Amino acid sequence: MSTGRTRVFETPAGVALCTLDALAAPGARNFVLQIDEAFFHGFLVRTGEQVRGYVDRCPHQGLPLAQKLDGYLTPDGQLIACSWHGALFRLDDGVCVGGPCSGQRLTPWPVTVEHGVVKTA
Repeated sequence: MSTGRTRVFETPAGVALCTLDALAAPGARNFVLQIDEAFFHGFLVRTGEQVRGYVDRCPHQGLPLAQKLDGYLTPDGQLIACSWHGALFRLDDGVCVGGPCSGQRLTPWPVTVEHGVVKTA
């Protein structure tokens, strides 16, 4: 009998995640959503008034990026970092600019901000 949880890599639209004010700028925050019997793992990245979402899965080996809760950004807040193998990704498009998966990209998680609330899109 498997004890692993089934993962999904998409979410339905319209799920309220948090207020924009709940995200530091720059900052990142982890989210785990249960969808039926499966679970979605993603994170939000905020820069100014822009919020982008990504599936929490490094293209290098498929691991979640952060070993520490919400620890997705480099210390200067300029890049997303995989804490396992050091891959670095741009905030705005998730393209890997250094490390073992250079040129690959994070999977986008569509989100939007409506009336100060971040929602899945």
